[in-house]
Amino acid sequence: MGSGKKTWTAALLATTVLVITAACGSEGADGAITLRFSYWGSDARQKMTQEAIKRFEAKNPDIDIEEEFSGFGAYYDTLATRVASDQTPDVITLEIRGLREYAERGTLADLSSAVDTADIDAKVLATGAIDGKQFAIPTGVNAWSLVVDPKAIKDAGQSLPDDTTWTWDEYVDLAAKITAGTGGKVYGTQQAFNPAFLQIFAAQRGESLYKGNRIGVSPETLKAWWAIHQKLIRTKGSPDAAKSIELGTQGEDRSLFATRNGAMGMWWSNQLGSINKASGGKAVDLLRMPKAPGAAAGGMFLQPAMFYTASAKSEHQAAAAKFIDFMINDPEAGAIILSDRGLPANSQVLAAVRDKLPETDKKTLAFLDKVKGELADSPAAPPKRASAIEAILTRYTNEVLSGRMTPDKAAQKLITEANALIAG
Repeated sequence: MGSGKKTWTAALLATTVLVITAACGSEGADGAITLRFSYWGSDARQKMTQEAIKRFEAKNPDIDIEEEFSGFGAYYDTLATRVASDQTPDVITLEIRGLREYAERGTLADLSSAVDTADIDAKVLATGAIDGKQFAIPTGVNAWSLVVDPKAIKDAGQSLPDDTTWTWDEYVDLAAKITAGTGGKVYGTQQAFNPAFLQIFAAQRGESLYKGNRIGVSPETLKAWWAIHQKLIRTKGSPDAAKSIELGTQGEDRSLFATRNGAMGMWWSNQLGSINKASGGKAVDLLRMPKAPGAAAGGMFLQPAMFYTASAKSEHQAAAAKFIDFMINDPEAGAIILSDRGLPANSQVLAAVRDKLPETDKKTLAFLDKVKGELADSPAAPPKRASAIEAILTRYTNEVLSGRMTPDKAAQKLITEANALIAG
């Protein structure tokens, strides 16, 4: 499964004591620097990344890249263990929700003058900065969006909505009609519990997901959000609570799109290609998220799909920065990775690979170009320990949907627990 370079899987890392001469990085007998690079993803992402690594190593024969790869589920636990045991990788992939936590504990190096960021949009770049230091470089951008299968909607006797005006009630109604129109063979939609969904929903009601080191969403907004989920189940626009909860723990390859019995769902825009592949090549499209009636703004936003960061303890920070620079700024890397880590954040790389993008990714680019003027500013890095908020949100959502807890009680307990977690 490799490129000839050593690849550590999460399982191996969990059972093997890594013998490393320093906290990060090493130097081989031939004088070459070895950088440890941690990232998560699918088999397809790993193959792309290995190809990009080969190109980098060909251009930089004095640097070897040692992968530390895992699926997403194990990634952050494994990373936390490595950092705690003073075995931090030299180059670390992070999401925005984990950025502040690792930056403020001193794990990350300031890349302000180490990586060329001239061709990255200033607002997007700012998402990787904390207290004036550029700890993280965005790989690419995406937006939380509504994914639809137009043919499935048409086959159910329904029409695509006008996504510039549609409301949450219209979304729920369309989902129910799709399920009914197919005799239950195709569900109208798949439920989503991602905090990005709640963030957009809250913005339409004039609220933010975070307000400093506290949750910014009111109990009323949480209950209104859960009401959408409950109504989808009640009207059979989505599967029942148990199936929806199960689907919420799985990726695109096990989604309703993959089994060809779903017509809509919410995903990050850079996942459109993998959804298309998982569904057997069905033509899928992106739509704007529905809105609350009278909402001043739609609440959608661009967010880095992920960031590259470097360890503050690496003995080879210049080499780590060189690798990050290659992955972000080199058109050769861009031509291999394409939109897998979001549409390239570097505008010159995006221009260079635009014509090479698969048709589905061209749809994503066209969609983001279309909605660009409507989008809210990219959010700043959330509070420390915000990486645990998704699990908390999902847990209480499950309690509500399964009927084990009332929305009132769940909203109060969620906000109390989340505030206690992120306040420190």
